Amino acid sequence: MAFPIKICVGCSEEFELRPGKPGFANRCPACSEPEGSATLENAAHGTDKELNQERKKAMRDLLYRKDS
Repeated sequence: MAFPIKICVGCSEEFELRPGKPGFANRCPACSEPEGSATLENAAHGTDKELNQERKKAMRDLLYRKDS
């Protein structure tokens, strides 16, 4: 059974879509993200969460402050 031939959205090269291929189905193995970068995203996610909390607090303070 032949595997379907796909065209990578990153580099426009043809590749075979095989079961168990790491990464995305529309990217070739060379353009798929390595698993090590996921840990970097998770590390940066913590600071994003803190920034989002601060933004929410500032918006809440602006929306619900009492004008005296």
